[in-house]
Amino acid sequence: MENAFSDRITDVPKSFIREILKVTIDSSIISFAGGLPNRTFFPVKGLQQAAHDVFEEAGNEILQYSNSEGYLGLRQFIADRYRTQQGLEIPVEDILITTGSQQGLDLLGKTFLNEGDDLIIEEPGYLGAIQAFAMYRPRFHPVPVFEGGMDIDKLAQVLRERQPKLLYTVTNFQNPSGISYSDDNRRAVAELVQGRSCLIIQDDPYGDLRFSGTPKVSFKRLLSANTVLLGSFSKTVAPALRLGWLVAPPPIMDKLVIAKQAADLHTDYLAQRILYRFLCDNDIDAHIATIIRQYGKQKEAMISAIKDSFPAGVQSTNPEGGMFLWVTLPEGISSMALFEAAIKKKVAFVPGTPFYVDRKDSNTLRLNFSCSDEPTIVEGIKRLGQSIKELL
Repeated sequence: MENAFSDRITDVPKSFIREILKVTIDSSIISFAGGLPNRTFFPVKGLQQAAHDVFEEAGNEILQYSNSEGYLGLRQFIADRYRTQQGLEIPVEDILITTGSQQGLDLLGKTFLNEGDDLIIEEPGYLGAIQAFAMYRPRFHPVPVFEGGMDIDKLAQVLRERQPKLLYTVTNFQNPSGISYSDDNRRAVAELVQGRSCLIIQDDPYGDLRFSGTPKVSFKRLLSANTVLLGSFSKTVAPALRLGWLVAPPPIMDKLVIAKQAADLHTDYLAQRILYRFLCDNDIDAHIATIIRQYGKQKEAMISAIKDSFPAGVQSTNPEGGMFLWVTLPEGISSMALFEAAIKKKVAFVPGTPFYVDRKDSNTLRLNFSCSDEPTIVEGIKRLGQSIKELL
């Protein structure tokens, strides 16, 4: 059957993280690998009640096919939240409910990318985006991100030399690095894109999970016609619902709806109705505040443990929110080799390599702090520090 597969699927590797998670099934392993929300805060009772109430009131209706754009009530909730949280006026017609924000990436790839088209992605960048876009065989142009945002000089160079269709960003608490773009950096990016036929994708699954600092300006405010927004309920309510959304101007939305219809007709209507009822009957901001308080404590525990347990010369980011921080080892130290050593000590993480589009190895790694309690974090970082010292 080897000759029967498309070039497209042959070129795209398996998800590195999904493969690593198979290793961490062992309950004795402390895992900082998965980008998993903390299950302690899943609103089980609230969702149970919402499901009961929706079935009682509209049982036959909620089991029927629905429209491709998504349930109007849920889309209106999202539009209202953009207005109250970010001061953005988003027409409900500009919102498409997707099967997680990951599907939003796939729909954008289908709608915009031909083989060989130029696409700008962050370096390091979200490996789910790399995998989703790789299906359409673009030419990736990685632009480094640092504390404070994207490398403006490198971005300017790429825009001078190429004509990218898409520029993919995670501007708040980036996956994998945890960094956030400053207001000045966002304005500089917008100024470079202004007047070009390049679409900025602002993926924001972690934006509500802010521990410190202040919210920054959206690309939607700076460059509305050139910006698509992606959002998700996976990090704030529950990932198993697989509910996200995409915001795009009407000419783009028309094409995205066609791609959506071809992909799956519509996102799970039952899940949409249950989630909407939950959001109407519960204080989502109070729920998110609880998550923020705990994640903030877990992040501080990890930062403190790194200072105590990691040798000199190892650096890490200190994010203002989200679920991850990024560790840079001394030059010449392989994060893949560290992974093999750390697994022997029953601790796991994600080596940095899959977050780059053209590297076989790196001296970087991603740590997740959202899914472990503080004592577990301290012990896991202690084991990881021992592994680093042994490698050095």
